Amino acid sequence: MLNKYARAFFTRVLTPFATFLIRRGVSPDTVTLLGTAGVVAGALVFYPMGEFFWGTVVITLFVFSDLVDGNMARQLGRSSRWGAFLDSTLDRVADGAIFGGFALWYAGGGDDIALCAVSIFCLASGQVVSYTKARGESIGLPVAVNGLVERAERLVISLVAAGLAGLHKFGVPGIQYLLPVALWIVAVGSLVTLIQRVVTVRRESAEAEADAAEPGAVESGAESAAAESTTPESAAVEEKQKSQEQGSEAAK
Repeated sequence: MLNKYARAFFTRVLTPFATFLIRRGVSPDTVTLLGTAGVVAGALVFYPMGEFFWGTVVITLFVFSDLVDGNMARQLGRSSRWGAFLDSTLDRVADGAIFGGFALWYAGGGDDIALCAVSIFCLASGQVVSYTKARGESIGLPVAVNGLVERAERLVISLVAAGLAGLHKFGVPGIQYLLPVALWIVAVGSLVTLIQRVVTVRRESAEAEADAAEPGAVESGAESAAAESTTPESAAVEEKQKSQEQGSEAAK
């Protein structure tokens, strides 16, 4: 849901920076790779140590590369399948690192197996939510549903909560409980989104199959089957039968 509004806003804000990088000869792929590396480093170095505030600061500095590289590609007129593939693939890597960092903290210093499991569920469900849309589109379905919690929501909820929870080390009391609450919200929201997409794909699939089974489609399918059934072998048999019939008539 946030994608529709936040992406447009930040695209306008980051356009001057994207233009600056283009003038310096930086490529969109380089920005994508560096951005992902920064997010992974921030998540897997700081989060397992419980340094949620500084980890979130580092991640936030790099996470906007997802918008900058696309902006650069559009300005350069280089939008391509490769760029889209690389961007989408590295997004999954970054998401995995963030929730993996949470899981490592709760499996270690955080000492909370339940929240470790919730973090792992957030990691896995986020990957599956993205996969359902990609797989549905790959079989020709529009998957026309946004869902309750998409990638933008997962990142905003998790990173804001983690950053605020990190203020506990600066003496802010009770704020550390924001992160567990946020993880539960992301977990439940991701499950709801997954169900929404699965139901949508099932509905769209049934509609596509119903359209294909209409009378016109059935007739054209039968004609195609009849045409395909005339193999070279069957044609030879028919020709032989005609020759025999002609020979019988000549004998008469």
